[in-house]
Amino acid sequence: PLGLKESVLPTQRSSLSNAGGNFFMAGVGFSFIFSWLLMLLVLIIFVLGGNVYVLVCESWRSQQLFQLLDTPGLIPGFNLSKLLGQEAGTTNFSEMYRQCQRNAALWQMLHLDQSVSLDELLNISQYTEEISTAFEKVNITLSPISLLSQKQRGLLLNASRDGQPPDFTLTLEQLDQNITQGSLLDLATKLEQLADKADVEVKKKLKAGARSLRELDMEMQESFPGLLQSLKENIHLVQSEAPPLEEQTRTALDKASKSQEFLDREMANIIKNETWAFLEQLLDFFQTYISWARSSLTEDVARCKPIAQTMDNVAAITCDYILDSLNAFWFSLGWCTVFLLPSIILAVRLAKFYRRMEIADVY
Repeated sequence: PLGLKESVLPTQRSSLSNAGGNFFMAGVGFSFIFSWLLMLLVLIIFVLGGNVYVLVCESWRSQQLFQLLDTPGLIPGFNLSKLLGQEAGTTNFSEMYRQCQRNAALWQMLHLDQSVSLDELLNISQYTEEISTAFEKVNITLSPISLLSQKQRGLLLNASRDGQPPDFTLTLEQLDQNITQGSLLDLATKLEQLADKADVEVKKKLKAGARSLRELDMEMQESFPGLLQSLKENIHLVQSEAPPLEEQTRTALDKASKSQEFLDREMANIIKNETWAFLEQLLDFFQTYISWARSSLTEDVARCKPIAQTMDNVAAITCDYILDSLNAFWFSLGWCTVFLLPSIILAVRLAKFYRRMEIADVY
């Protein structure tokens, strides 16, 4: 348009205007040469993007894709229920997808209870009966257990007889009398009297002896009464507790004899009963473990929600990002192809008014 002037004749148009007209015709030529490639690209992208979006994405959102997969005979020779070993044939892709969205366990999703019987597999009652039968046949033999031998019994009886105390009557009577045969004070007085009649050296010795006797009497009066009283109490204690010793020994020996008889008669049964109680406790432990294993296997192991989330993410990436961008691309190229024909006509018509003409078409 910058090189086009109305006052200039068509045969005298400028090079700039003539170049614009040539470019119009060159664009028309290139459009005729390469437009079929653009149309083919639009067609291929349309077939891929549009049909895949309608067949996959729309059917995925409406769950019609799973209904199509669940159609019997869609894939010749393929049966999901028979493949999983189910006779009822209740498993299908729609149900599996819904259960995975609810985060169900793999055992529940695939209905494995129809092909594998956990009650029969994890039932330990059959083993309990075998264990009970084998345990009843067990014969427990113990080596003889002797609590007291005959020699030991005799030693205990002799010890109880020899432990009887002597007669302390005379001893107690003597303890009630004075500790010494005579009075030490009287003896000290007599020594002092003799000292008065003796010479100097003997007098000193007699005086010292009398003083020692008085000190000894004082010490005895201070310390001996408590010791004598304790001795009397111990003697009375021995006299009161020693006589039943033989009878207590005989009672203990009788109890030992009864215990010996009980051990000989019931020890094997006691061991067998306690062993069976321990075995029942072990079986209870196994039963608890089996119950936990059953609940874990059927409810907790291999939850399939991540599978459903992965499928949803793949569908979202494929449909919302890849196919949407692809559809927008072919839609834009399609409109370019649609406007290509008017642009060719317009370019041919405009080229006449821009190119330099050889003959002026003026009337």
